[in-house]
Amino acid sequence: MREALNHVGERIIGAALKVHTALGPGLLESAYEACLAHELSKAGLHTARQVALPLRYDGVELDCAYRLDLVVESLIVVELKSVEKLLPIHSAQLIAYLKMGQYPLGYLLNFNTLHLRDGVKRLINSSCASAPSVPSL
Repeated sequence: MREALNHVGERIIGAALKVHTALGPGLLESAYEACLAHELSKAGLHTARQVALPLRYDGVELDCAYRLDLVVESLIVVELKSVEKLLPIHSAQLIAYLKMGQYPLGYLLNFNTLHLRDGVKRLINSSCASAPSVPSL
């Protein structure tokens, strides 16, 4: 499982780099989302956009309008931003999504950077049974 997650993760980052190189910083998050979803689909990866994530509380499933930007191969959540800088609240948002949906791995991508490498954060859901046993970056 770890190798599969890492392989898909590398392809996600490669596609994100391609989008960032073509478009640069400064666009709306929704523009990057559409382009990244297109690149991932071209790469043969099943990619779902704006995936609803219900909240389970007290044995009840509640629709609280949580939406995941992208879910790749039904395993990896990709949360996109176009902000001046990533803040702890952005990581907390992705961690909550990973835990609520029991996803093993997530990427936080901020496209509003000169170099995309400065806007990439990889987070692992250590409470998920299928989480890779490697430290998050």
